[in-house]
Amino acid sequence: MPRSRSDDLIRRRLRNQQLSRSGLSTPADVVSWFGAVQAQDYHGAKWAVGQRTMDGRESTIAQAVTDGAILRTHILRPTWHFVAAEDIKWMLSVSAPRVQARNAPVYRLSELDRATLSRSRRTIERALRNGECLTRAELAAILERARIPTDKGQRGQPSTRLAYLMMDAELEGLICNGPRRGSQFTYTLLDRRAPRAKSWSTDEALGELTRRYFTSHGPATLRDFVWWSGLTVAQARRGIQIAGRALQAETCDSLQYWSAPTRSPRAARLPPAHLLPVYDEFLIAYRDRGLTIDREVANRGGVFSNYLIVDGRLRGTWTRTLTKTTAAIRIAPYETLSKSALRSAADAARRYAVFHGMTVSFAVRR
Repeated sequence: MPRSRSDDLIRRRLRNQQLSRSGLSTPADVVSWFGAVQAQDYHGAKWAVGQRTMDGRESTIAQAVTDGAILRTHILRPTWHFVAAEDIKWMLSVSAPRVQARNAPVYRLSELDRATLSRSRRTIERALRNGECLTRAELAAILERARIPTDKGQRGQPSTRLAYLMMDAELEGLICNGPRRGSQFTYTLLDRRAPRAKSWSTDEALGELTRRYFTSHGPATLRDFVWWSGLTVAQARRGIQIAGRALQAETCDSLQYWSAPTRSPRAARLPPAHLLPVYDEFLIAYRDRGLTIDREVANRGGVFSNYLIVDGRLRGTWTRTLTKTTAAIRIAPYETLSKSALRSAADAARRYAVFHGMTVSFAVRR
């Protein structure tokens, strides 16, 4: 049976997402390839990076975060993202002004005016200036002692004031994550964490962000890029213009898709089934998800669960339970899978277990 145009788009998207081919050597290489990888769910984000890295292991990803090769910070839409240390400053230069503008109503509701935000940043900088790495709770105590309240919520909702004080300091290029202390993240000064980060002009940064998105996520639409980046439509169009011949356009089902004309490096092929974590770039990075999610599947929910992907389409969800030695994986397909798809899903479960250095237990919910 001849392959449809949408099948071809999915096949190329899998390749560019490093899912049908895994040819990147280090966790930082993967994150840099994408520009940014959503990391709201830290443990899931490690798996997202690990399965796209040759011989990726959970310990390798965690070490890259500890060493500062990968930073976890607020950027783009905004939410938590992994960003390669060398990319953080130019990405902030193009993303942070837009995020700060979007945050402005929340700042007002939380009674965070410019003077308060500026005083908060000075207080945080003094606390971290000697290379300290402090948790959010420790910085909250320091802000309180400086008479900067951290506990005022919005209209009776749980407190957002501290979260936005910290996000403002991240967006202004002052802080980012430091090494984890047990199960907690710490904060440290960005200049100490990423002293060799690149700095580019606004147009250079916009063009590079655009090129990286469509190279790693393409084929994708302008609307997809606006969603992923948090930029305006005008900024996104300007980015495509700057990228120029690095990108090419094509039309499918009346939608215009952009991608890089060059192929990804040759590398070992992976099985067609993938166990992707919630917020994985393969789904979350697109505003239009019709290529991957059938309408009847979307109506079942599960879009914000761990994803069972077969041949580039959402075909169910999965859960995992970790013990000291075993990763118990249970898939919940939306429909009966073929024998070859089940074998491929079992292979994906084994890759997940290897990622954690464990043996696998695989089951299908009937």
